[in-house]
Amino acid sequence: MTTSSNRNVPFQEIIESLLDTSKPFPPAMLHRFSDIGAEDFRQLKEVWHQVPGHRRASLLQDLETIMEGDTLVSYDELARFALDDEDPEVRQGAIRLLWETEDPHLVPKLLDLLDRDENLQVRAIAANALGKYVYLGELEEIPNSLLHTIEDGLINALLYGESDLIRRSALESLGYSSRAEVAPEITRAFNHDDPSWIASALFAMGRSLDQAWKPYVLESLDHPEEVVRIEAIRAAGNLELKAARKVLIDLLEEGVEDEEVRATAIWALSQIGGSNVKSILENMLEQAGDDEEADIIEQALDNLLFNEGLGDFTIFDIDTPEEDDEEYEEGEDELDIFAGEEDEEE
Repeated sequence: MTTSSNRNVPFQEIIESLLDTSKPFPPAMLHRFSDIGAEDFRQLKEVWHQVPGHRRASLLQDLETIMEGDTLVSYDELARFALDDEDPEVRQGAIRLLWETEDPHLVPKLLDLLDRDENLQVRAIAANALGKYVYLGELEEIPNSLLHTIEDGLINALLYGESDLIRRSALESLGYSSRAEVAPEITRAFNHDDPSWIASALFAMGRSLDQAWKPYVLESLDHPEEVVRIEAIRAAGNLELKAARKVLIDLLEEGVEDEEVRATAIWALSQIGGSNVKSILENMLEQAGDDEEADIIEQALDNLLFNEGLGDFTIFDIDTPEEDDEEYEEGEDELDIFAGEEDEEE
């Protein structure tokens, strides 16, 4: 949140600090770019291109970091302006700064960047950003015609993109789409020799929320390539595959050292839920090796409790035992409760 003392600083001082390349831009001034006033913005645009490209890009990165921890700030005006910056790193930062924005008026610009930008990384990030609008289209929160336009642009990028990065980014965004053309492309990507394509296919499967992908996800949970395993675990969580629960618990019990694999498995377990998962996560929290892991587990517990709370509002209050759960004796090591169990596929 912007402090009153920062708000009282003349914006000319902000500009002078931005132009002074002899020292880092003061972090305390970053909030002044949130909900920037018309006159201040006019001054900023006048000097924007006098600021070196790397400093403009760093500014947007710093603003993105602030947004990750402060939901009250908004840098949309600056980000929209920076979409036309001459520096590709600035354009990339501008797209990321608009990540939470759901304004459909941005779609034509993102499609233009995807189709025409000279920088392949910008085009790939634009493809990623369009995924949010495919999701909104599936929820019928944007016009059907706009959804089809977005899907057409992404399908074109998937089929004819100038790099694998662009094509894979388009596939991941199309994961939300129910268009008939998408599923065969996901299957084709899954059967690719390149692990990066397999990982993108699994990412798209998780976004689809389609249980038809269950066998593909389950068979990938022990894939030798870590990038594939991570996306399989993520997809298992998004699809809430109960048959994956034992694999995830075993993985955590074995003490997998890779932080990303471990964090992804913890979160996926919170999405899948089921009897005893809360106890398992609480036990892990007590044994957490550092504050970062403890924070991840606490967030997973919050997510688990939130999902279980939603389940309390079902129309019929019927206790239905889950196929792959079994009773265990009190005092038994919670991380061993599924040992020797054969999971049944739903």
